[in-house]
Amino acid sequence: MTTWLDDVFAAPKPIIAMLHLSALPGDPGYDSKAGIAAIVDRAKAELDALQTGGVDGVMISNEFSLPYLTQTEPITAISMARVITELLPQMTVPYGVNVLWDGRASIDLAMATGAQWVREIFTGVYASDFGLWNTNIGEVARYRQRLGAGHVKLLFNIVPESATYLANRDLAAITASTVFATAPDAICVSGLTAGAATDSQALKIVKDSAGTTPVFVNTGVKAHNAAEQLALVDGAVVGTYFKEDGVFENRANVERVRELVDAVRDFRKTL
Repeated sequence: MTTWLDDVFAAPKPIIAMLHLSALPGDPGYDSKAGIAAIVDRAKAELDALQTGGVDGVMISNEFSLPYLTQTEPITAISMARVITELLPQMTVPYGVNVLWDGRASIDLAMATGAQWVREIFTGVYASDFGLWNTNIGEVARYRQRLGAGHVKLLFNIVPESATYLANRDLAAITASTVFATAPDAICVSGLTAGAATDSQALKIVKDSAGTTPVFVNTGVKAHNAAEQLALVDGAVVGTYFKEDGVFENRANVERVRELVDAVRDFRKTL
């Protein structure tokens, strides 16, 4: 059965690479001396490594805006729009955006930059490292409609990093009701933090409960487990593995990108 993934990506089971932007203006880690120019330069170098390595898509996020806000300040999405605009001339693959952890701001950014999808926590209430974390998908869905952003696909992360779902419900029930009541364009399943392994059993539960909605493994994909995890789902989002030495803070390394992409291409031959 075909899905919107077939229209967007050139290969089945796409690998979406994370392009983690350096800390932005307003963030605690922002380097005001180096300024926006340094953020742009690093982003351009990492985008080149990811595309040269053969990824199927790129998702740009403010990953180094730690600690995250659940309602971001305007300067965050504005700064991201500036950086993305400078990346567009070298962009050769489909791209999405993620303003952590703010669904409305993510949609705003997608509309401003031409991104084809956003990923965010759109449903549920959580106890998180960033405080009590609430969402309002009904409001976000209506906001998306008012913007004329129906073409922007929404990737729901239903197992958010650094947080626990407050309701006493199992993963199968959460998945089924999310699909029925909120119509996500795809579901993402994560481990505890960026780069942490995603439990294979959790992936299977979500996939079995999601019907025709595509499911992505959102963290922890590596060259040695890519085939095993992609056999369970429809695609993968990869960030930390692509970094130098597999370290979250480092820059993307083209050889590590090629290593994982080659493993995925070998797997695709078996489909």
